[in-house]
This record gives sequence, structure tokens and C-alpha cells, in this order.
Amino acid sequence: MKSGIKHVTLKTQQLNMDPFVYGEHVNVLTHPSEVLFFPDFFPKDNSDNYLDTLTKEVQWKQEPIKMFGKTVMQPRLTAFYGGPEITYTYSGLTMQATMWTAALKEIKQKVEEKCNAPFNACLLNYYRDEKDSMGWHRDNERELGEYPVIASVSFGAQRIFQFRNYKEKLPVISVELEHGSLLLMRGDTQRIWEHRLPKLARPAAPRINLTFRYIHI
Repeated sequence: MKSGIKHVTLKTQQLNMDPFVYGEHVNVLTHPSEVLFFPDFFPKDNSDNYLDTLTKEVQWKQEPIKMFGKTVMQPRLTAFYGGPEITYTYSGLTMQATMWTAALKEIKQKVEEKCNAPFNACLLNYYRDEKDSMGWHRDNERELGEYPVIASVSFGAQRIFQFRNYKEKLPVISVELEHGSLLLMRGDTQRIWEHRLPKLARPAAPRINLTFRYIHI
């Protein structure tokens, strides 16, 4: 850890003690950025079923991306679903949307109702074990608009998700994303903050993450 970096960890059992708690969720960041965390959005039985269904039905791939001028394989599996003729490009990779499955449509409807926002695409990530990860980045591609609304749903093993200020690289705010949880990012979040899902030193079971977004076409 670099000297001077401040870590702030938010755990579900601490939510009732946090000054940014409003009812059933916690506001992880502060205005004008807003990240709302709903730790128990989906009940356990539903989450178990979705994890099993998505593991089997989604067309998972390991795709190459460009990082610092080099082409590398992503340290996770990915898939992209959405409406017709929707594409999404990041890190030199362009993905063509596969049509929604019944399970993804069902999840999307529930997320849209909670977030009061429409979504026409979903980027899925499958973290097979503790070695799979995602590096620091911002979801600020032009097709997402100036103030993107991104809803992230987690199924499977609990993993640490981190934010840090894009320019100053601190503080580092860590959130434990649980089975069935929902994390809603909106406002200036993608402009001011970057986020990642780091590798773990201890063994971890598989985790599937769904990031619903609206792509302007």
C-alpha cells in the first residue's frame, strides 16, 4: 500500500452506523457523485437460481483487450446482451449484443423499477476464482452519455469492489459486494471516480456480475 492512501471499507453489518444510510441502502460516495448500495436486493433463493441459470445459459467468452499499447486476454470471462443492433466498445474491443434471455429480462425489469431508469444493454463478467479481476477504469465511453447510469448486480461469491478519485488516486473506498446485491452508479461518478475489482489472496468461489447500462445509438 502506498504511503498516504486512505482506505474506507463499508460492510453490510456497518450500514446502520454510516452517516449516508437512507432506509434500505447506503450512499457510498457524496454529491455530485452518487453510488447507492442495496445489499439484499434479491432474496437468497432467487439469487441462487439466477447464479445457476446464468452460469449455464450465458455465452461466456474470454476476449482480448488493449492495455498500455499491448493486447492481453482479460482476466475473466465476459458476455454482452441487449437490444437489436446495439454494440459496445471499450479498450479496443467491440462487442455485438446477443438478444436478451428470459432470466436477463426478468432481472433487468426489477432493476429498472428500483433505479427508475431504462437500460438497453448489459455487460456481464464471470469471475471464476480469486485470480480473476478487473483493473482500475471508468465507464465513460461516449455512447454511455455525459452522466451514465449504471446498475451493477452481483451473484455468487462476495468480492471487494473499490473506488478511488481519478486524479488524486485517494481515498480508496472498498465495498463488499454480496450475493444478490445491487450497486447503482450515477451523477458525476464516472467522471470523478474510477473503480476496480482486485484479485484476492485467499480462495474464492465463482461470481457473476451484471452491469446494466443505456447505450445511445
